Amino acid sequence: MKPIKVMIVDDSAVVRQVLASVLAADPAIEVLGTAADPLFALSKMEREWPDVIVLDVEMPRMDGITFLKKLMSERPTPVVICSTLTEKGASTTMQALAAGAVSIVTKPQVNLSKFLVNASDDLLGAVKAAARANMRQLAKSKVPVQPKLGADAVLLAGQPAMARTTERVVAIGTSTGGTQALEYVLTALPRVCPGIVIVQHMPERFTAAFAERLNGLCQIEVLEARHGDRVMPGRALIAPGGRHMLLKRSGAQYMVEVVDGPPVSRHKPSVDVLFRSTARAAGANATGIIMTGMGDDGARGLREMFEAGAQTFGQDEASCVVYGMPKEAKKLGAVGRELPLEQIPAQILRAERA
Repeated sequence: MKPIKVMIVDDSAVVRQVLASVLAADPAIEVLGTAADPLFALSKMEREWPDVIVLDVEMPRMDGITFLKKLMSERPTPVVICSTLTEKGASTTMQALAAGAVSIVTKPQVNLSKFLVNASDDLLGAVKAAARANMRQLAKSKVPVQPKLGADAVLLAGQPAMARTTERVVAIGTSTGGTQALEYVLTALPRVCPGIVIVQHMPERFTAAFAERLNGLCQIEVLEARHGDRVMPGRALIAPGGRHMLLKRSGAQYMVEVVDGPPVSRHKPSVDVLFRSTARAAGANATGIIMTGMGDDGARGLREMFEAGAQTFGQDEASCVVYGMPKEAKKLGAVGRELPLEQIPAQILRAERA
């Protein structure tokens, strides 16, 4: 196989050096070059276009978001954002994801070299996932802005699911390409819809900005989950980065627990943790949906939901940015039916009437 050709664009010479070193150490990746800003990058990319671009967002002459929008309109190319762990950085990075970036790799403001080397697996995984991204689908998943109207290491024994309740819950798991897919789905929902719990693989501090952005676009309420939040109609709760989220039952109502714990399926939050807790707490009162993403997180949990009587769906290959997680769930027999992205909102509404 040909190596993945990567261009690194960051105004920090230290970051460029460390990223290039980490990426070049993998035989599956070839670093085409580095650039201090997008204008320098464009001049280099004219000679040979990369398969993936690793991009900072705050740079001189042209910021990363402007560059990203230019790329997506003229020559769509997979982009991995390398951004700092700051509140300002989180908000800016959400704009980049909305503009078409595939995923995020975080960098701190101190001990940069040590952090990037320790996080090399995350960086390499993000670049390899980006190289397989369906850019045509990523562009199609954009939606017009709508005004707002008005895992055993973590799971503990809990109450068994009730046979049937008046409240339904929809559990969604996604990763690479999921920010755009979730925006498509959630902005299509009316205020009257089932309660939704979501795990989107995303670093700590970025989930709050992501939830805030969606809350401003959607008719439903979208929140970063807090321990004890109730799952209720017209509300979507997104698991906070760096913490697991579990569904629990209190009488005939549902709530979430936000807990610490080891990574499950290499992720925290983990889709498997959410899905398995949903199987135990809600059983046939739940709907499980696994969407675009790399890896197999959520496959076993979705099968447990299926075995508990829940309706289960997987996003189909044609509409996924990365057909990894749904594919693995399907191989396990966990997916009752595959759906294109555009049919998922309607399926969520059907869950309310089930």
